[in-house]
Amino acid sequence: MLTIAITSGKGGVGKTTFSANLAAALAETGAKTTVFDADLQLANLDITLGVTPEFNLQHVVAEEKTLTEVLVDAPGGFKAITGASAVPSLMRAGPKKLGLFFNQLNELSKQTDFLLFDCAAGLDNRVLSFLKLSDEIILVASPDPTSITDAYATAKTIFRRKPNARVHVVFNMANAHEGHKLFTMFEKIMWSYLKKRVNYLGSVRFDQSAALATRKRELYVVTNRDCKASQDVRALAQQVRQFQENGVQKAS
Repeated sequence: MLTIAITSGKGGVGKTTFSANLAAALAETGAKTTVFDADLQLANLDITLGVTPEFNLQHVVAEEKTLTEVLVDAPGGFKAITGASAVPSLMRAGPKKLGLFFNQLNELSKQTDFLLFDCAAGLDNRVLSFLKLSDEIILVASPDPTSITDAYATAKTIFRRKPNARVHVVFNMANAHEGHKLFTMFEKIMWSYLKKRVNYLGSVRFDQSAALATRKRELYVVTNRDCKASQDVRALAQQVRQFQENGVQKAS
């Protein structure tokens, strides 16, 4: 099982929507995929997926259920572990409670090829715990200058905590030319100030039909297969498959 943390420097860049659609695109290739809502304060994966699970992470924290027992079938043929928004037991989750999740991850490996952590935006210690646990990290940013600035701050903190981290950058709501241009600038900043390399995974174009699907709580990869955003996410899924097929070693 390959663990991938998907994070961003700030909210509003479409990270959760990207995570869910990437999961659907991976499942489409035959990969057994699970998305874990790792935003312990403002969980919204269930809303993005249009599902209403009977059990979620709140029940795992309360030690009433295990992670495998709260798995839910998501549209697109993958599994999801959803959270709950503004639930005190999750918002206060410290190292001991997080350990309940982490100690059970091996159980998921029996039925999962790719485990995607849909992390909260920002640099909360709980976010960093999920990032440190992951084999690969996907950093999602938008063309907005503040998003890029916050993405740099996030990457800086990631490398401080995990010097050998493998960080891949995705620019959401950007065409291919713009994405390459933004990444070239971002890469230069990373090397100039941190002497660290990051990888360019690709970009996802803004697509009105995809935006409409998201508002309707649908995955555009499933309901709008031929739209531009779906094409882009499928291309990214093929690259993510390579993480595993190339035998990438876990970062220490």
